[in-house]
Amino acid sequence: MFKKLLSTVVFTFLMVAASAQTIVSTSPENKNVILEEFTGIHCQFCPDGHARAQAIKDANPEDVFLINIHVGGFAIPNNGEPDFRTPYGEAIKDQSQLAGYPAGTINRHNFPGFEMNGSPSGATAQGRGTWATTADMTLDESSYLNMATEATIDVQARELTVHVESYYTGDSPEATNLLNVALLQNNTLGPQTGGGLGNEYVHQHRLVELITGQWGESVSPTTEGSFIDRTYTYTIPADYNDVPVKLEDLEIVVFMTETQQEVISGNGAIPTYTNLPFDNDANLVSISEILDQCEGTSFTPEIEVRNFGNDPITSLDIEYSVNGGAVETYTFTGNVAAYQAATITLPAISYTSQSTNTLNVSLADDENNANNDSSINFDQTTVESVANVFVEINTDQYGSEVFFEITDNNGSVVESGGPFGNNQTYVLDFILDAGCYNFHIIDTYGDGGGAVRVYDGEGTIIFETNGSYGSGARGGFSSNGTLNIDDNNVSKLAIYPNPASDILNIQNAENSTIQIFDITGKLLISRSNISNNAQIDVASLTTGTYFVKIANGNKFQTQKLIIAQ
Repeated sequence: MFKKLLSTVVFTFLMVAASAQTIVSTSPENKNVILEEFTGIHCQFCPDGHARAQAIKDANPEDVFLINIHVGGFAIPNNGEPDFRTPYGEAIKDQSQLAGYPAGTINRHNFPGFEMNGSPSGATAQGRGTWATTADMTLDESSYLNMATEATIDVQARELTVHVESYYTGDSPEATNLLNVALLQNNTLGPQTGGGLGNEYVHQHRLVELITGQWGESVSPTTEGSFIDRTYTYTIPADYNDVPVKLEDLEIVVFMTETQQEVISGNGAIPTYTNLPFDNDANLVSISEILDQCEGTSFTPEIEVRNFGNDPITSLDIEYSVNGGAVETYTFTGNVAAYQAATITLPAISYTSQSTNTLNVSLADDENNANNDSSINFDQTTVESVANVFVEINTDQYGSEVFFEITDNNGSVVESGGPFGNNQTYVLDFILDAGCYNFHIIDTYGDGGGAVRVYDGEGTIIFETNGSYGSGARGGFSSNGTLNIDDNNVSKLAIYPNPASDILNIQNAENSTIQIFDITGKLLISRSNISNNAQIDVASLTTGTYFVKIANGNKFQTQKLIIAQ
């Protein structure tokens, strides 16, 4: 191990009095969590594991650190696919005694009764459903060790320097412990089964290297008051397994183990960057997607700018225009450090609308103008809707993953819904003011669900997906703010009595389909091809408000129904 370590890593070791610490606390603290997730690009349920792990991290950003280890059969790439595996994954996976994927360990600790289904008693591997519980249990435990780290990358030399400090507030049961330094890469686009994004899935916290080797480096003493201070220097290659390394996406996670198995605590850091080729180099990374816009409206563009210069960006002039029209200028002020990025929302811009429009954005001249310009196309909304809009949601067996939003032209949410029940049909009725809107269906797991349709008040479909929408789909429409529910094939229908208690009479709806929904949009009663004068038994409905939808061909009408017992 050390032969390899010395060939790629130069480190210095210094053990001094605790008073010499600079970044680690000497006061007793609770444990931090190191969640090692075993995953693979062909694992159907691994995106759900990624999402669950990230939710734990988001709830405890300073105390939870994620390491995604691509390992096992699901991680084997097909021809042309990236290889995210490492030389270290198999051994770490084997000691967890996992029984399937995704699996994870919380501090490589066995939680009795929480072992993964199929794993033996005493295993550290857990199914994704228990990670949050055991992470919370760990965060509530006191630790006899505190850790802190910081890192710097010399960009032109591609040299990473990692500084780690550890302080023992109590005694370790082991005379020596093992210090681990993991290098991770974020934001890597690649394939992922179950992700709903094809080859554009964003892989995060991906282990690429263990700078201290398979099981870490031995440290001692490990008694109360001991202070360990180590610095590692590592040359970053251009790629791992032919997957390019982006310096701006690297992350450091450090942790200490009692043996190979038990993680005491850990910490993490995003590197700072030095020695870039230019002092002043603002890079226009991207322009956020622009949804279809109504004719004659304005919108607020959003861009991402990354600082590829040594000097911080404190002020930046930005010019932008649509379809070659009037140029708007905005001056951003802030503090964007080297290699860091900022999302900038530009003031609204008015323009002369075309069927397809182009937004051009330019940053002020600097030492490298090759990355200062970008453009994006967007369309004009062609679907026009009257004010009442009906949203039909059909769910699969995972309705709890489904949500929707209707946003106005400023991006503000005006209506929303979800989560929903499993294998259900919902129809929700909304009245919108005049304006331009976008409908967004969302699946948090990323694999879509049942069919989704949005109708205008005349029954015309203005948005539709068969359910293969991955993590989400969008559609735009406009509203003239005028209700129009009478000009359709079922305009002369009548329902009575209203309120009703046991029988609901329906007239002038021959060959129509009748559906009754509760106020949440859940379908309760459905009858097809009814006679001209039909009766519906509503005695099973509890007192409250319902909606009756009568559809004939591609036209329908919705009326409110009161049930009074």
